[in-house]
Amino acid sequence: MSQPTSDDIRSYLEHHLSLYLDLLHQMVVVNSFTLNAAGVNAAGKLTADLFAPLGFTADFVPATDFHYGRHLVLTHAAAGDAPMLGLISHLDTVFPAAEELSNDFHFRIDGDRIYGPGTVDIKGGTVMIYMVLDGLRHFYPDLFAGVTWRVLLNAAEEVLAPDFGALARRELAGALAALVFEGGDVEDGRFLLVTARKGMARYHIRVEGRGAHAGAAHMKGANAIVQLADVIRAVADLTDHDRHLTFNVGTVLGGTVMNRVPHQAAASVEMRAYDPTVFEDGVSRMLALNDYCSVRSLDDGFPCNVTVDLEGRWTPWPPNAATDGLLRVWDAAAGDLGMSAVARQARGGLSDGNWLWDLLPTIDGLGPEGENAHSSERSADGSKDQEYVLASSFVPKALLNIAAIVRLIEAGDVEEA
Repeated sequence: MSQPTSDDIRSYLEHHLSLYLDLLHQMVVVNSFTLNAAGVNAAGKLTADLFAPLGFTADFVPATDFHYGRHLVLTHAAAGDAPMLGLISHLDTVFPAAEELSNDFHFRIDGDRIYGPGTVDIKGGTVMIYMVLDGLRHFYPDLFAGVTWRVLLNAAEEVLAPDFGALARRELAGALAALVFEGGDVEDGRFLLVTARKGMARYHIRVEGRGAHAGAAHMKGANAIVQLADVIRAVADLTDHDRHLTFNVGTVLGGTVMNRVPHQAAASVEMRAYDPTVFEDGVSRMLALNDYCSVRSLDDGFPCNVTVDLEGRWTPWPPNAATDGLLRVWDAAAGDLGMSAVARQARGGLSDGNWLWDLLPTIDGLGPEGENAHSSERSADGSKDQEYVLASSFVPKALLNIAAIVRLIEAGDVEEA
């Protein structure tokens, strides 16, 4: 079989675009809110059924936390000591069914925009994986058959379930690369590929004061809410935008009734940073607030007690040589296709790439272009709009991904590609 031209592949993808978008429609109408385990499992079963004609077998892996659905591992295995490539997406979205209903948020096409829950984050990315594999199988059958393809779909990516990270590291050990299909931005005609993401830590602050009658014994009380307010100010002061280190106090709770000096208060905090050293410094500074005390009873000096618990940490994905190598592969493929050079992008949000970048070359943002991820609201004046993906973005991005993957597989190594 002669080498296909980019026009051949583009024509094939365009001819089948209505099929691909129908797959997207089927995925989007299934509510797969993270805590809707049945819906996530239904989305996983549908995805497995859709990929089966491409020769993929499915393995459903229960999440460690019973609140979540099953992770999905799709495999097309090659014989012998074949190279492996990992393609990453997820099954869950952030929209409860009631929210979709109340905001009339559903699959609908408006010109080039396809609206609906998960259209860009990330069901459009799953469709992109299907398109790429379909194109490779059709135009490069020998290459396709000679690679072990492993498609991993997280059941609880939106809550950063750590067990999927362990699963992905186990399933992709020794792979050439991990390719993550979160939505991809475009700027000045250039595809932006994600080469770094912030890490995140989450904390819970608990304050124990001393209750007292707010009128008759006010001086005996040690106000936990006032103490928490001082701690919150101290947390906010830890933010350092010059170092891309941010702390966000997300929730605050405290007190029971108006006529009682509150004896308890609590807050949740999220911290993010790109640089691993800055990240660790932020963790240290936050934990140093343990036993911070600025509020005491005026009666006998009884102190408020502050406890800061580190509830979870997801390390940063910093700029690194292996990811840069993949960026060069995609850039070279863009040049071969006569496209504008690709560009790097760092994102403040996390993805499953955060679990994998230190194990094997990893790149992200390989999905289609869209806007308003995590938004279900819209308004008549246009100041609010719902999540959508651009139908016109699928074919060019799939063409680029196919060309880059062919270059990578034929080279057999990121540095050689």
